[in-house]
Amino acid sequence: MADTRTGDPGLFGPESVTWQCHGDPIMWIAGVRALYLQALHPRAVRGVTQNSDFRRDAWGRLLRTASYVGTTTYGTTEAAERAGARVRGIHARLTATDPATGESYGIGEPELLLWVHCAEIDSYLHVLRRSGYPLTDAEADRYVREHLVSARLVGLDPTTVPADRAELAAYFARVRPQLAAGAEAVEVDDFLRGPPVHPLLLPLRALLWRPVARLAYASLPAYAHELYGRPAPKPVTVTRGLRAAGLLLRLIPARLRWRLPPRHILRAMARLGPGSRPRRKPPSGRP
Repeated sequence: MADTRTGDPGLFGPESVTWQCHGDPIMWIAGVRALYLQALHPRAVRGVTQNSDFRRDAWGRLLRTASYVGTTTYGTTEAAERAGARVRGIHARLTATDPATGESYGIGEPELLLWVHCAEIDSYLHVLRRSGYPLTDAEADRYVREHLVSARLVGLDPTTVPADRAELAAYFARVRPQLAAGAEAVEVDDFLRGPPVHPLLLPLRALLWRPVARLAYASLPAYAHELYGRPAPKPVTVTRGLRAAGLLLRLIPARLRWRLPPRHILRAMARLGPGSRPRRKPPSGRP
């Protein structure tokens, strides 16, 4: 049990499912899957392509996103609320334009924020479970429910956000007709398959990044493969790949992974005590 008397546990705390799950290294693959999925909402992806420097600062953008998730998960309440306020401020200032109609719209529209949120939560949960991370159905539902907090941080009304797996599935069924792989989605797809790096780093990109991107893409739902225009791999092959990746990544000592900047988990453990260390909990009923 974490000694929460030694510091602020933040918005989730060591007893949450989120605290445990987000310490798992498979989250990197889950995050890339979320980007692939998010790009299939034409109005949402324009907010990225028309306002972002992701082409020139690919790795910086990915690391900033990871840092945001780390701050909201493991940071103090003040740090998480401050991070959310920054995101809401950005959303309030930026607009996108539909090239077909000339319509200008704010990227902070609830419909768009909801899509981005649901694509993230679905991707995190899907990849975690499919890679062998032990979560019961009840824990998976609790994970979705815990992220009503994340939805509030970006400006959504939590009462309008799916609160369990069934509601999340119903949301995707409802929004499916709006999805398409337009020019912006193709651009994101090309970017994720080969983000720009210095020529000397091309072998490293081929060795480390491309397997992550391929596996993240492969784990998308069947309708996403159809929209992107490439055949879906066999589900058993994808599951085998995710389990192998999970096994390999989890062999890397946690203390080594957590020492990499920005060290959210180590700072949380220093604040709350060693009992707050994220841990892989076995499914209910197992020792």
